[in-house]
Amino acid sequence: MSLSGGVLAVTLVGTITAGIVAIASVVAIYKCAKVAVKVYLQGDGGSLHRVASAVTREPGSSGAAAGESDDAEMGSMSYFIEDLQRERPVRFSSQQLRAFTRNYAHKVGSGGFGVVYKGRFPNGAPVAVKVLNSTLGKRAEEQFMAEVGTIGRTYHINLVRLYGFCFDAAVKALVYEYMENGSLDGYLFDPPPERKVAFDKLHEIAVGTAKALRYLHEECAQRIIHYDIKPENVLLGAGLAPKVSDFGLARLCDREDTHLTITGARGTPGYAAPELWMPLPVTHKCDVYSYGMLLFEMLGRRRNLELGLHGRESQEWYPRWVWHRFEAGDVDAVLARAVATGDKKERETAERVCKVALWCVQYRPEDRPSMGSVVRMLEGEDQIATPLNPFAHLAAYNSGAALPSGDTTTTSGSYGSSGHALSAR
Repeated sequence: MSLSGGVLAVTLVGTITAGIVAIASVVAIYKCAKVAVKVYLQGDGGSLHRVASAVTREPGSSGAAAGESDDAEMGSMSYFIEDLQRERPVRFSSQQLRAFTRNYAHKVGSGGFGVVYKGRFPNGAPVAVKVLNSTLGKRAEEQFMAEVGTIGRTYHINLVRLYGFCFDAAVKALVYEYMENGSLDGYLFDPPPERKVAFDKLHEIAVGTAKALRYLHEECAQRIIHYDIKPENVLLGAGLAPKVSDFGLARLCDREDTHLTITGARGTPGYAAPELWMPLPVTHKCDVYSYGMLLFEMLGRRRNLELGLHGRESQEWYPRWVWHRFEAGDVDAVLARAVATGDKKERETAERVCKVALWCVQYRPEDRPSMGSVVRMLEGEDQIATPLNPFAHLAAYNSGAALPSGDTTTTSGSYGSSGHALSAR
């Protein structure tokens, strides 16, 4: 009996001792963490320290240590929240825009929706200021709201960044990062020698553009449909890194919404999916179609439709010509224009781009791949099945038609649907 009582006593003492040790450990960890935070707040000009110092120096603040600690913590959180808010577009005044652009001295392009000027922030960073045409009235406001409401809530390395905007009675403008190398069309359609690029670089641009669309369709909290993918809306920065621009026609939609009803035609003829020109519901797959048309122009380094300005050539539609060469097993005729050299790797890459383009422009939206699948196919991660005929709904093909070449019609790059230039040429 006495032995059992001794064992019970030892057990109780051990349990109490373990509890005391655990409590002491928690207290020690808490104190160490508190000291670490204080040291960090007193560090070399850290942003949290600056705010904490400002808060603790406010008139009327309590001298109590606990009160100062609370103020410092609240000040730190306030600065953290302000830092997050700075990632969102800033509202500028019309006076600030005049200062950034030196009273709108450097015009780099214009179009139906307005004029673009090059400017600089006070820290020297170049910007593009798109001033919307005031005569457009409601249309200008709709474009403004579309751009701020879509690109203003996103961030991706392959999307042009919207720094801010101006919206007052006199001026409605959007302020973007400035893209030093203009837009993709300047590198595709009869470019000068210094702008001719190898196909592997065009492939990189194609993949970057596809990743931007994958982000808009699959990775945003709300899906964003761009509606106007074309070479003029793919901007090129340092190293020809691509960024998608012009969200003036874009629209947000919930992921659960499989189909949308739109009022009026959207997009650019030649790039817009067939369903956009019909009174039918549309899906995000309309962007996939436009992207496919973009791939064809990268593959052929020409406009998909050349109107034969001098009456020398057939008015052949390039994507359909590509399909019939592919169907006949004559892929070399397609690759000859894309790849100047006999490099085997480049030819394999170009053939992959050709197949992806044919899948993207399928007539039925449900037959088109997702942009996530497009990225994987372009990068060689997924096998590409033999494409179906995307033009079976069209009239019979004239197999004797010649492939047009030479003359093309080009337009300058844009920061918006106005077609204005993106950089000083």
